[in-house]
Amino acid sequence: MADSKPLLSLDGDAVAAEALLQDVFGIVVDEVIRKGTSASEKVCEWKEPEELKQLLDLELRNEGESQAQILERCRAVIRYSVKTCHPRFFNQLFSGLDPHALAGRIVTESLNTSQYTYEIAPVFVLMEEEVLKKLRALVGWSSGDGVFCPGGSISNMYAVNLARYQRYPDCKQRGLRALPPLALFTSEECHYSVKKGAAFLGLGTDSVRMVKADERGKMIPEDLERQIGLAEAEGAVPFLVSATSGTTVLGAFDPLEAVADVCQRHGLWLHVDAAWGGSVLLSQTHRHLLNGIQRADSVAWNPHKLLSAGLQCSALLLRDTSNLLKRCHGSQASYLFQQDKFYDVALDTGDKVVQCGRRVDCLKLWLMWKAQGGQGLERRVDQAFALARYLVEELKKREAFELVMEPEFVNVCFWFVPPSLREKKGSPDYGERLAKVAPVLKERMVRKGSMMIGYQPHGTRGNFFRMVVANPALTRADMDFLLNELERLGQDL
Repeated sequence: MADSKPLLSLDGDAVAAEALLQDVFGIVVDEVIRKGTSASEKVCEWKEPEELKQLLDLELRNEGESQAQILERCRAVIRYSVKTCHPRFFNQLFSGLDPHALAGRIVTESLNTSQYTYEIAPVFVLMEEEVLKKLRALVGWSSGDGVFCPGGSISNMYAVNLARYQRYPDCKQRGLRALPPLALFTSEECHYSVKKGAAFLGLGTDSVRMVKADERGKMIPEDLERQIGLAEAEGAVPFLVSATSGTTVLGAFDPLEAVADVCQRHGLWLHVDAAWGGSVLLSQTHRHLLNGIQRADSVAWNPHKLLSAGLQCSALLLRDTSNLLKRCHGSQASYLFQQDKFYDVALDTGDKVVQCGRRVDCLKLWLMWKAQGGQGLERRVDQAFALARYLVEELKKREAFELVMEPEFVNVCFWFVPPSLREKKGSPDYGERLAKVAPVLKERMVRKGSMMIGYQPHGTRGNFFRMVVANPALTRADMDFLLNELERLGQDL
């Protein structure tokens, strides 16, 4: 007779399983939450790949290990991982640690459900719709649709697919045979996911027409008009414009009203990639940067970035009320989406998406919003703008720094000018030599573990630093540290 006792992970020993998890949570609280957010600790413990492989002992073997060994594995993983919650982690568009969002992530992982049907995720089906409704209201829509996606890149890809399907619904069955040559338009400052999405969807990267941006990185509507005319003259059919609210490097906001006017004249779907800048809608002071976003057909918005909701939290919002998501992506799998269920089958949202299994991404944002309130989140956004402005003013006081441009968002782009170049700005090789500074300083800071900040070339500009002010725990002292540390690291250059 089979043993009726449930088999748990530790030889059926529920007490031991609970003890393990208590120990792991203790390690997480101490090593990630306490030390990982402390300015007195390192951002990272850099190791070369071969050394790191040895330290982690990555090989998977036939025999299991003791609980003590497993706990040590957890400590090692944390020790050698980058602490993105650290106040000196400025490297990406996400950073920080919101305790309520983390609580939501822990509950989400513990429940381990999929967001496709009401029968297995009743709480989260209702919660996702409420959160999406709130985000749509901030955009300016009283109705619509939406879904949480696995990242902003997928949100952008969904928008392209939906726009294509709306114009050519036969393509769902007949594929590319049902399509004329298509053209979509986006700024030369757009996120690279627009081209990736075009390739993935079979449109090809040649279908993406790059619209010129001005010196601040904003799409030029007149050039958009010109590019549409050129595409039509070449026999292509324009169908979508992807504008950007908060570009990745410069933090630029495209002029949405003017872009929407062009789209309206030509009957084009307007998508706004506000993955980075969407959270500015929470701020009464700064939301003017997104004026016109309510005229979009779709919006991508990543609360895991500026709001620190935790990876991943990426919403695709639609103005559509015709069930376009489900018509475009649905396949009516009979083993999941039975039409004779005992509840309203409209609550089974899984056929809106390309995925089958879909993780719950709404709880962390919902719980954080419940705790902070919209006013608390607005203060978080306004504080980021204020700190970015403080950094800019402090940077201008020091001869070692040169702004790339005055920022309008929380991306602060600048060069560090080392002592050897401070009197050489007019020399022929100044730009070439300056471009070599950021990579050297990046290596030094990472090896030291003092901070992390990204750099990149941009157009004709050589490598410069992109400081991202996003972590809600940041203070003016952290801005001062950034400048002081760069001067320390580069004093011999």
